[in-house]
Amino acid sequence: MRLLLAEDERSLSRAVAAILAKNNYTVDAAYDGLEALEYLKAGGYDGIILDIMMPKLDGMSVLRQLRAKGDLTPVLLLTAKSEIDDKVDGLDAGANDYLTKPFNSRELLARIRAMLRVQTAQADNRLTFGNILLDLGSYELSSPHGSFRLAGKEYQMIEMLMSHPHNRISAEQFMDKIWGYDSDAELNVVWVYISYLRKKLTALKANVQIKATRGVGYSLEETESL
Repeated sequence: MRLLLAEDERSLSRAVAAILAKNNYTVDAAYDGLEALEYLKAGGYDGIILDIMMPKLDGMSVLRQLRAKGDLTPVLLLTAKSEIDDKVDGLDAGANDYLTKPFNSRELLARIRAMLRVQTAQADNRLTFGNILLDLGSYELSSPHGSFRLAGKEYQMIEMLMSHPHNRISAEQFMDKIWGYDSDAELNVVWVYISYLRKKLTALKANVQIKATRGVGYSLEETESL
């Protein structure tokens, strides 16, 4: 499960990220609201932990922008405030749950598990675009002409592309989300995996293609029906 943690208090962010990593979550950390929105553009998150009081753009504004775009990724709000009105405002804005600082790590983990269970139960476990379908449970990419079970990184890349068709995703974004900041992998590994996926799409006679825009990134686009 991949989570975005948006918290400007860096010592708390590091502590929460360590707890989540220990419990087998993959975590990206943002330290202000604008940075959080940049992370969210690429998508691929199973859940978001969002502090309300952040610089540049507050968490409530981030949440409202997210929901206005139709993004239903579950959100757990963190705040030092405990007034009922703040909780009501957050839930009315589209938050799934609310946790007041200071909090116990066990309660944090329990609320995340509950939030993600509900999301999993409600979500359609498939992504479709053009004549291809990605099964999020089995990692199977298929079309009317066949199917492939994808390896982990291939699956993560096509999931990012299919979650946001027509949106350009840079090689750096793929690296950050899939390989991680600390990876020793070279940037050209992204092109290698894009090549693998293109070959599979061709074999499936897909009516979509992965388009490269020089200096910008990759996007999934529809082509003429085959």
